[in-house]
Amino acid sequence: MPKKVIISGGGTGGHIYPAIAIADALKQKDPDLEVLFVGALGKMEMEKVPRAGYEIVGLPIAGIKRALSLDNLALPFKMINSLLKAKDIIRDFKPDVAVGVGGFASGPLLMMASYEGIPMLIQEQNSYAGITNKFLGKKAAKICVAYPGMEGFFPKEKIVVLGNPVRSDIVDVSSKRRQGFAHFGLQEDKKTLFVMGGSLGARSINESLHAGLAHFLDQGYQILWQTGRTYIDTAKLAIEGLHTDAIKAFDFIYTMDLAYAIADVVVSRAGALSVSELCLAAKPAILIPFPAASEDHQTKNALALVDQDAAWLVKDAAAKDDLVPKALELLADVAKQENLKTNIRKLAKPTAADDIAEEVLKLIR
Repeated sequence: MPKKVIISGGGTGGHIYPAIAIADALKQKDPDLEVLFVGALGKMEMEKVPRAGYEIVGLPIAGIKRALSLDNLALPFKMINSLLKAKDIIRDFKPDVAVGVGGFASGPLLMMASYEGIPMLIQEQNSYAGITNKFLGKKAAKICVAYPGMEGFFPKEKIVVLGNPVRSDIVDVSSKRRQGFAHFGLQEDKKTLFVMGGSLGARSINESLHAGLAHFLDQGYQILWQTGRTYIDTAKLAIEGLHTDAIKAFDFIYTMDLAYAIADVVVSRAGALSVSELCLAAKPAILIPFPAASEDHQTKNALALVDQDAAWLVKDAAAKDDLVPKALELLADVAKQENLKTNIRKLAKPTAADDIAEEVLKLIR
């Protein structure tokens, strides 16, 4: 009988891609192992997970809206419906282990897994634990974290510090530079700024960059720009107005390994996945934490690098004035780039996905 693992969570790329990396590592260790994903209907995991080659089932769960909303009145009904569906999924699939990667989609599935006596492993990506993971931590058999000092959120005896799992193709991007330039239609002899706002985009980053595009062109730089869906049309209009081939904009970039490969400097939010990927790719980075992240955890993620002189920090409120000058300063200073590369590389955890997969298999054994 093949072993079976169910993986739940999602909502953003920061939850989805670590989950896929764990699944890939599990399949590498045991090709016969069966993996089923459980996500939230209408969220991006319903598209991204099948694209990675895995089956996914959606629950009708939704998150709490921070503003007053009639949608919040439906939440108890969605929760009950999701719990009942999760129970059916578990009884049909019969997993040996349930893995939760955070996000509200993992709540109902892991609650029912616990009720059915299935061992649970939680993977917490951030330096500040999310609500769902904090609630489930008491019932988990093992909790894999990326940052030390998580005892304030979880039982100490269950914690293992293993880092965040990232896609294996990011481990060695230096050999892919030529391929990357060809893929994105950019020039090999120009310094490249890669700007990304996470899987859903970032308005402050997009608007700040938009206002300063001409400055980068004037100094001979080129830009790879992941805008998110809501800003892509605005970005393309701006590029057309500048009559340039030196700026390429995409709403979403699937080939992140090639994007990192061509980047001399990266501008990014400070989500856990982005930070872990930057460490592994060893790229000089300017981090702009999302200020509305729960408990300001993105600032805590960023400071973990800044305190080691491994990245620069620009506050979201200051991005309009500071982002473009800081990016131009770093692009022009090779010595500063090399210093950041050296320090950020020390923080990488290249075996995180393998190590977490091993913890999952231990629970089966």
